[in-house]
Amino acid sequence: MKTSNKFLSTMALLALLLLTITSPAHAFDGRGGESVIIAADEVINDDLYVGANEFVLDGTVNGDVVAAGTTITINGTVNGDLIAAAQTVVINGTITDDARIAGAALQVGTSASIGGDLVAAGASLETKKSSKVQGEIVVGAGQSLLAGDAAGDVLAGAGAVELRGEFGGDVQAYVDVMEGTESRPPMNLYMTNIPITLPSVDPGLTISDEARIAGDLTYTSTIDLSFPASAIEGRITRVEPVVEPEAVRIQPTRGQLALKWTLDLLRDIVTLILFGLLLAWLVPGFMKSLMDKIHSQPAASLGWGLVTYAGFFFLILLVIVVMIVGGVVFGFLTLGGVSGTIIVLGILAIFELIVAFVLITAFLTKIIIGWWSGRWILGRFNPSLAENKIWPLVLGVSITALAIALPFVGWLFGLVVTFLGLGALWLWGRSLWQNRATA
Repeated sequence: MKTSNKFLSTMALLALLLLTITSPAHAFDGRGGESVIIAADEVINDDLYVGANEFVLDGTVNGDVVAAGTTITINGTVNGDLIAAAQTVVINGTITDDARIAGAALQVGTSASIGGDLVAAGASLETKKSSKVQGEIVVGAGQSLLAGDAAGDVLAGAGAVELRGEFGGDVQAYVDVMEGTESRPPMNLYMTNIPITLPSVDPGLTISDEARIAGDLTYTSTIDLSFPASAIEGRITRVEPVVEPEAVRIQPTRGQLALKWTLDLLRDIVTLILFGLLLAWLVPGFMKSLMDKIHSQPAASLGWGLVTYAGFFFLILLVIVVMIVGGVVFGFLTLGGVSGTIIVLGILAIFELIVAFVLITAFLTKIIIGWWSGRWILGRFNPSLAENKIWPLVLGVSITALAIALPFVGWLFGLVVTFLGLGALWLWGRSLWQNRATA
């Protein structure tokens, strides 16, 4: 579920980006492909939008640069803002306005100059010595080594922060240092596919002898830290981390866990029964057809269910590809209205597909399998009771919900239920289509 949430969030951000770049009110230059390189003698007098595995800017862009990819390297000049998201982002050139970067490895090289603020989010940020930031630095990262200079304030939230440069404003560092904290292994040990060398920063806040802070230093830590007296001109304030009482997690007892498990199971059973009775009242023929498909073709239902499950994600990907291609193509043709319509329709289609898929897998498949299994069980003992509209549903849904809720093996039973239900739905839809085609 977490992976799906991350995937859908990324696609939504991409769609919003496309809505921006296809707006007819702004001129832009769009580039894409495996590798995009802007030569040193090339000048682009528009905003530049790039989507590529590798993007290298050696030339000049008189406008904003918005880039996404695997590796982004800015060696030239951006007379505007830089917005970049990639696995690795390296700035060696000049950004006259703000730089907003996100990725696993972020680096501001020795010759880099940023005329506005630097806003960074990722696993590691390093500003090298001699780099210049004329505005503020705002960073949220696993670790941050700030060896370059910044004229404004610094706001850092990280597990490890080291300051070596000169900072013209205040520094606020949100770290959490506790007694007995041990040094962690360098990130290069487990981020081996990064083309740059990542720094090794000790946990907590470290200020070197060469650092200079013109303003105040405020840091968060459970213990007092010592810093070079000559490095900080203003006041030093330690803020004790505040732990809200309601945020303290109290481990439940076994009895409480058992009670919660039981109540959750009862809620699931009642919900499925109510939905099942509603469907039996609204679409009795549809429900009976699905159960007949499972009864007559259990193996085919299971197989087609697996195919349908995988096909859903392929369909989502297909809609996204069509949405992106259509948005970019019509954007290049300056048909912003058509491009925007394609993107909006694509987002709506994705939303509807996800809602339908969730409802089917969370409720319909469990109701169908539960109802069918209840009829099968009661049919072995009391065939007349098996034809009742309520008791087979109550019995089967209760057994199905219980099996899915079992520790360790419940997830496997849940997959089988989902595949059988999806397969029955596919077979029913295919039969309906064939009957209409031959009619």
